[in-house]
Amino acid sequence: MSASTHHPEDRRAAFTGLIVGAVALLILVFAIVKLTNAKYASHEKPAAEAAK
Repeated sequence: MSASTHHPEDRRAAFTGLIVGAVALLILVFAIVKLTNAKYASHEKPAAEAAK
């Protein structure tokens, strides 16, 4: 393995990966929530709420 020499490009690549990864996770979570809500939107409301 080579010696631990850090270059400025390494830091930029690391932060870019961190930001892109965080955005990708947020998009994934948002999509899962939207799909789950769409699936259960057609279900009937509970009887207690319907009686009001």
